[in-house]
Amino acid sequence: MTDREELRSTLETLATEGVDPAFAELDLLSTADQVALMAAQGVVAAQAVAAEEASIARAVDGIVERLHSGGRLVYIGAGTAGRMGVLDASEIPPTFGTDPSLVTGLIAGGEYALRNAIENAEDDFDAGEQAGRALGPDDAIVGISASGRTPYVTGALRAARERGAFTVSLACNRDAEISVGVDVAIEVVVGPEVVAGSTRLKAGTAQKLVLNTLSTLAMVRSGKVYGNLMVDVQSTNEKLRVRAERTVVHATSCTVEQAAAALAAAGGSVKLAIAIVETGADAVTARAALDAAGGNLRQALAAARAGGLTE
Repeated sequence: MTDREELRSTLETLATEGVDPAFAELDLLSTADQVALMAAQGVVAAQAVAAEEASIARAVDGIVERLHSGGRLVYIGAGTAGRMGVLDASEIPPTFGTDPSLVTGLIAGGEYALRNAIENAEDDFDAGEQAGRALGPDDAIVGISASGRTPYVTGALRAARERGAFTVSLACNRDAEISVGVDVAIEVVVGPEVVAGSTRLKAGTAQKLVLNTLSTLAMVRSGKVYGNLMVDVQSTNEKLRVRAERTVVHATSCTVEQAAAALAAAGGSVKLAIAIVETGADAVTARAALDAAGGNLRQALAAARAGGLTE
């Protein structure tokens, strides 16, 4: 059997490569029926993610453990899967005030591949392996592949595992090749796509849902959220500056004027402004309390209420 024949045989077994007869007359449907079909299949993607809740929770716990050890979260993939990882990673610094190196996304073929298809990049096992070797035992890596067999991702996960990193696979087929030997396998089985083989559809949606959950909960568990408020959001435009004021008001029940004054004293830091309002301390004292609590606002306020914060 030639390599191409072997690949053809493998692809025929993958749900993501299936041709569902239920969608066979897609091009003959009315626009309204086409939209309804796409919407219904989006629900299928969400249901597939919900079925993997236990695995996703284990992945979150492992990622948080590595982040708390000073490590990084690295997404790696090719094509749509790689773009999903880069997109999710790029949204973390402005949302949670992190260093851009804390959560990063790598895509086969490099930055050019974000907007352009690069021939054979996903088949480059050696390039993936090289990327995986850059990780260490304090890091976590999430390898993303709809088919679950992308050589670039397989190489990265294998090398990262040898380096002692926490490894997570994210595939859209059962018993995926990339899941072999990883610490946590997340397999969101979405079935055949409305447009056969176009894994930018349900598979891409499911991948984004999982990545949203992994990164968001990792940040929640790292003290970047107070209740459900983004207290480390970066106020880089007028909308976000107004949101910062509203967040302080919501968290403390103070007036808008008090929130604005606290934010000014805090240099725009929502978290610090809340600590100032809640404790009545000055910015320097409140900052010291936050630092002592590792940046966790809830812990800092608990210490203040216990009498551990004085001006």
